[in-house]
Amino acid sequence: MFCYQCEQTAGGSGCTKAGVCGKDADIQSLQDTLLFGLKGIAAYAFHARELGFKDDQVDAFMHQALFKTLTNVSFDQAQYLEMVLECGRINLKVMELLDKANTSRFGNPLPVEVQSGTIKGPAILVTGHDLLDLYELLRQSEGNGVNIYTHGEMLPAHSYPKLKEFKHLVGNYGGAWQEQKKEFNDFSGVILVTTNCVQIPPAGTYLERLFTTGIAGVAGAVHVERKDFSAIIEKALSLPSLPEEPGKKILTGFHHTAILGLADKIVTAVKAGKIKRFFLIGGCDGAKPGRNYYTEFAEGVPKDCIILTLACGKYRFNKLDFGSIDGIPRLIDIGQCNNAYSAIQVALELAKAFNCGVNELPLSFILSWYEQKAVAILLTLLALGIKGMRIGPTPPAFITPGVFKILQDNYDLKLITTAKEDLAEILRIAQDKSEAKHQG
Repeated sequence: MFCYQCEQTAGGSGCTKAGVCGKDADIQSLQDTLLFGLKGIAAYAFHARELGFKDDQVDAFMHQALFKTLTNVSFDQAQYLEMVLECGRINLKVMELLDKANTSRFGNPLPVEVQSGTIKGPAILVTGHDLLDLYELLRQSEGNGVNIYTHGEMLPAHSYPKLKEFKHLVGNYGGAWQEQKKEFNDFSGVILVTTNCVQIPPAGTYLERLFTTGIAGVAGAVHVERKDFSAIIEKALSLPSLPEEPGKKILTGFHHTAILGLADKIVTAVKAGKIKRFFLIGGCDGAKPGRNYYTEFAEGVPKDCIILTLACGKYRFNKLDFGSIDGIPRLIDIGQCNNAYSAIQVALELAKAFNCGVNELPLSFILSWYEQKAVAILLTLLALGIKGMRIGPTPPAFITPGVFKILQDNYDLKLITTAKEDLAEILRIAQDKSEAKHQG
């Protein structure tokens, strides 16, 4: 953990105070959690603001929380915990704001199959999260003979009607951010980085054809200002064409408006016993060993269950064929990490349909975390009172055992173990509850 008094590692050799600079370790942990949550909110708020949407309540909370986190405000543990949960509530508001910004500009996403192979021709690969950057590139490159591909969190862009109108948005190349060094080196065209989750190119590889824009930046790469992508288009036309390589089709674009259009069908299938449970398996991906857990878990989900997914964690299993139940796909890709808002709306509407609380739904959350937006989303789910979530592959380093115990005691938050053990426990508990209900 970091001490904001000494600007050193808390308790380290450079720390001028004892322990954690006179602060309780759990309070320091909650401060760090709040700070990472604020960074996640800031990322979503930035994208919304780029599209002309902002919220004064969000801005006011961020100013207040930053002041109380980065100064010597003497709050007790309960006060900091409440501020952490308020951060989650504000993040829900920000995700709603960003959803409204994206759908107002580009339309409500619709389910779509996206080609993961390549077609012959000059190409530009767009990674990151910013849909407005992708739109401007598509608009400026239309008719120039350049094919545009998405990468990573940009995959759901194919489902937005206003983006799908561009015929040269031809497919998705590669997977999650941690594979960039290999995938970007193999891609013979230009790469445009729009936001975070970018790796530094190894020497002598693809740096000379890597461009950044907006808040992204890589030393040595050309940075594009004012959304003028003419240099990128010109560079793409000068590079070797991509080869013709067929690939699998990936299904994405299940915005909550699309899923709720299937609500009656889903409710009927659940009541008929054809759908036994929903598993939300999603979050941020990473390169650390242990993340194959999420692939193994998805593969082990019984065939009478539905998998909901979002964010880049889905690349662990989104090219697998899970089939369908009465025409409902067993793998439903909701979109980017900020589309956790859609997942929440689906859960709330299903709870209404079954006249129960979200925690009483046949729904399990299996989450992977890595960076600040994942922290903000976790805080939102906690603020909504969601219990029994599993998170991994390891606990956040800034969460002390004391704080984690608070979350365990209040929200039944669990660390993942093995896919086989966790899935068996979830199904056993669900069976016990079902039997108890019938006996009652």
